[in-house]
Amino acid sequence: MGSYTPQTPCAPRAAKHPLRVCSAPRSLKYPRRKEVPPIDFCHIPVSIIKRSEGRSAVAAAAYRSGTKLTNEWDGLTHDYTRKGGVVHAEVMLPAHAPPEFADRATLWNSVEQIEKARDSQLAREIEAALPRELSREQQLALVRAYVKDNFVDKGMCADFAIHDKGTGNPHVHIMLTVRPLKENGAWGAKCHKAYDLDENGQRIPDGKGGWKNHREDTTDWNDKGNVEIWRVAWAAYTNRALEAAGQPALVDHRSYKRRGIDKIPSVHLGPAASQMEKRGIRTDKGEVNRQIAADNKLLKEIKARITRLYNWSKAEAEKPEGQQPSMIDLWEAQQQLKRPDTRTGKIRALQESAALFSFLQANGIQSMQQLHEKIADMNTRYYDLRRGIVKAERRIAVLTERGEMWAQYNEYKAVHKQLAKVKPEKRELFEQRHSRELILYDAAARYLKELKASGEELSPKEWRHEIDLLTAQKQVDSIDMKAMREELKAVERLRKAADQLARQEQDKSHDREPER
Repeated sequence: MGSYTPQTPCAPRAAKHPLRVCSAPRSLKYPRRKEVPPIDFCHIPVSIIKRSEGRSAVAAAAYRSGTKLTNEWDGLTHDYTRKGGVVHAEVMLPAHAPPEFADRATLWNSVEQIEKARDSQLAREIEAALPRELSREQQLALVRAYVKDNFVDKGMCADFAIHDKGTGNPHVHIMLTVRPLKENGAWGAKCHKAYDLDENGQRIPDGKGGWKNHREDTTDWNDKGNVEIWRVAWAAYTNRALEAAGQPALVDHRSYKRRGIDKIPSVHLGPAASQMEKRGIRTDKGEVNRQIAADNKLLKEIKARITRLYNWSKAEAEKPEGQQPSMIDLWEAQQQLKRPDTRTGKIRALQESAALFSFLQANGIQSMQQLHEKIADMNTRYYDLRRGIVKAERRIAVLTERGEMWAQYNEYKAVHKQLAKVKPEKRELFEQRHSRELILYDAAARYLKELKASGEELSPKEWRHEIDLLTAQKQVDSIDMKAMREELKAVERLRKAADQLARQEQDKSHDREPER
């Protein structure tokens, strides 16, 4: 299989720099209409398949593609032909790759054979969600264009699989080779020895009869900055595909925090929690997401209300003194607003009037300038409360994920221990029967290992205690925020009264105008 060159509408124009991806579509930078659809954050994890973690490229390829492959390096056969949800799998190669690499088994067995060390890095994997708004053909065109332009054209062999179980979560797994190919199709070196040089460009003796040296990668594929480049590219290609399909939806590779948005991001449920939620079983992560959705709704509502009242009170306070409505006039006018006929309506109107009177009296508001100053104070208070709520929710989401990973690790630890006791000839059968449990165990074990390596202590009780403290403080802040909403509702009645007085004044002016 040679170099694949798809002609798709989702492929952006060729980048000038070999590693620079196209810029985001114009609509991502400069909205062309007033109503811009919400920009979704697309999470794109990038990981390395390492032999030191007991993983193999052949096993990973078999699982991703839903096929049966034998790893010639250790003799194990990995049969995932019964795995559901694999709707397409494909190998894409650079022009100078051996044609036989188009066969998935040949490609990854060649990788396994060339990597001799027990701690070898075998492959890189990228996972990305596919827009549900696109048809299967459009999704496939998007993936092919992205993989070709960003990986295959750089010399990597790519093996991708699209998964979709019909649960609303279509996504693609992209496996990439990490060792370069020479022009003749043979595997090249990942790195080479480079000598350290002094300020005069001369080699530096190491004191042992040799020269100081270090290793340098032969490609720039391992540069940490590539992860950001690949994520930017995926967002750009996805948006281009959506626009070509006539869809207004937009995605952004940056988190809400990086975009300066105080909206709280929901937590990733993962396969286990997602399936439980679909069956009506409430999970901790699901509860976190439901609370986040409620908090975001409250924050959005209050921000809109306070912004409208702030702008209105500022404009009124800037009018000449004689043109500003007095609080007495507004108080009297608001009591005339839409007098209800029902008993319930009358009671509600009395309650609203009492709330407004209490607000004005408690804050000593007698003029429009004082009202504006109070709303400005409320605006400041709103941002303080919002900052606290957002910070707490983000931390709760992190701690909740830690707790679930800890529980997941302990739940499937016994199955992992059983695997170690299984005889070699029965090991593959055991792995197939317990593939789900072993995958979840491995994911949790890697998560906790990385967490510990970062300097964090594995303390589930302390995580729970911190969640309880954050939840209690967030509840206090939420109560304050809801109380502010009731005060804003009261001020909105004053605004309605001011609008009514303004209309009445206009009507009087028209009546006084002489006939021409």
